[in-house]
Amino acid sequence: MTVTDLAPDLTRILDGRWGEVRQRLRTEGDPLRYAPPPKPLSMEEHRAYTKRQLLALTSEPFAPDGLTRGMGGTGNFGASVTAFEMLGHGDLSLLVKAGVQFGLFGGAVANLGTGRHHTAYLPGMLDGTLLGCFAMTETGHGSDVQHLETTATHDPTSDEIVIHSPTPGAQKNYIGNAARDGRMAAVFAQLVTADGESHGVHCVLVPIRDEGGQPMPGVTIGDCGAKGGLPGVDNGTLEFDSVRVPRWNLLNRYGDIAADGTYTSPIDNSSRRFFTMLGTLVRGRVSVAGGAGAATRSALTLATRYALHRRQFSSPGGEEELTILSYRAHQRKLLPAIAKSYALLLAQNDLVEMMHEVADFEGNAPEERQRELEARAAGLKAIGTRHATDTIQMCREACGGAGYMAANRLTALKADTDVFTTFEGDNTVLLQLVAKGLLTEFQETFEDNSPLAMIAFASRFTASSILEKTPAAGLLAKLRSRAPSTDDDESERNRGRQLSLFLDRERHLLEGVALRLSKAAKAEPADAFRVFNNAQDHMLTAAEAHIERVLLEGMCAAVEACEEGPVQELLDDVTDLFALSTIERHRGWYLEHGRLTPTGSKAVIRSVGVLCKDLAPHARTLVDAFAIPDAWLGAPGLLEPLPDTFPES
Repeated sequence: MTVTDLAPDLTRILDGRWGEVRQRLRTEGDPLRYAPPPKPLSMEEHRAYTKRQLLALTSEPFAPDGLTRGMGGTGNFGASVTAFEMLGHGDLSLLVKAGVQFGLFGGAVANLGTGRHHTAYLPGMLDGTLLGCFAMTETGHGSDVQHLETTATHDPTSDEIVIHSPTPGAQKNYIGNAARDGRMAAVFAQLVTADGESHGVHCVLVPIRDEGGQPMPGVTIGDCGAKGGLPGVDNGTLEFDSVRVPRWNLLNRYGDIAADGTYTSPIDNSSRRFFTMLGTLVRGRVSVAGGAGAATRSALTLATRYALHRRQFSSPGGEEELTILSYRAHQRKLLPAIAKSYALLLAQNDLVEMMHEVADFEGNAPEERQRELEARAAGLKAIGTRHATDTIQMCREACGGAGYMAANRLTALKADTDVFTTFEGDNTVLLQLVAKGLLTEFQETFEDNSPLAMIAFASRFTASSILEKTPAAGLLAKLRSRAPSTDDDESERNRGRQLSLFLDRERHLLEGVALRLSKAAKAEPADAFRVFNNAQDHMLTAAEAHIERVLLEGMCAAVEACEEGPVQELLDDVTDLFALSTIERHRGWYLEHGRLTPTGSKAVIRSVGVLCKDLAPHARTLVDAFAIPDAWLGAPGLLEPLPDTFPES
């Protein structure tokens, strides 16, 4: 088997359970159908282009696969998310606009509404005749959604709900589809009954434009204008001046108001009700992580293929200039990033399977499984989007001036994915959510995300075996049992040793956070907050360590599932590179805590360099395994080698 023959086998591993969806999109239809515009467009032109692309998507099973059969869908949730991920190789404006329409707006109607809403609005959502917005974020409140200022007050005299923006900070901001195309918004607001009692944040459907495209009475629509990227997405602002809608428009799955103003809910605790509602919308975070991963793999493919034909300087005594991938510094830029992208894609596949299984319960999944999904989605979204931002910038630099040319796409990929670190949940907040889940071990009690609540939860943390909760517990325990206890000669290439170092760091950080926060459990609020605030960076580091272990776990399982042979050997080396480059990045911690000796630390550095050298001849195979069609990549200036001579005139 030649080196190039390995790429299809690697593709089958990386494609995961819904590989046929990926393959269908690669091979069927016009490959440019969902690609970026073929020429530069103005912002308005790009918005119109993206809308046309969005409407073209309505003929595909993307959105119906994301709904249950009872709502007019197929219930193939994993296929839907996988298909949307593939859009990340094309125009990211389309990915985001489709995510707003089908994932956020459609998801709010499907998951927070009941039969009357499904019948009235889901058909239009699916066929594009009803374009919608997801109006959650406010100018004054982004991450702290529980304290949004917009109000939705029931008026029993008219049996209507009055939507109102009481302050400038209550303005809904950065809302996709609002500035140009949206006709209805799923508005998140504090639900208030006539007696003045607030029942927490709920979602109400509010028409924002009439059939002629003009704002509805009392609705003020603004345009956020040009952004750092995503020029095809019409982000806007919404303000409401006592806008009245029928009580019927309240999405009432988790909270309802009767005609006489009586409020009822199947969940008594308001905080738990709020987080249950948000939990049903987790698919958005899963999709963002997938789209960021797709864009990153596109950038790595472009930069790697460029590095294989771009030449610079000749070696002493040599006549031909060397390709830039011949240089160790360049290898160290690209190959560890490729290895991490492999790890993230495998983990994303596992996450999509988990999401599919939870969604298949139609809202009745075991609560522990739902919380596990939310924490895993938050962590992979945070780590994956940070990897995208860092890696796409590195790829731009690795291509020099060619990477800065708009025609070669890297600047657009960088600009379009930049916001991914802060939308669908700010990464810092999401990592705190991961830490909270780890500290509480997904206890049945699920309160709010405030500092004091986290302190109380942390006081009940017990340092049980982390491996007990992992699907690959048997495999990982077996690998760890083979690990040498010290960093003897070549122990850094022992998988059990690598795993032990990852696990040891994760456990130590978690226990340290728990110990620090437990001391504040009985303190006065001001002192408790000070302790929490001082430990915040510790919490974030613990969450990152957990996700890094999850990534290594997925790669270990993939290697174990391979048949013996060249594919397994290559994947094994990629896994080594991910593990050791991660250990190398944290070697200061390992040295400080006595987990590595100075000699062992130097051995890790040396092994990363050797692995980069050994994998460099396979670099084209590794990126070809991403199976991104050239038509999607574009950027001929990076893909095609320079001609030897100028064409004859």
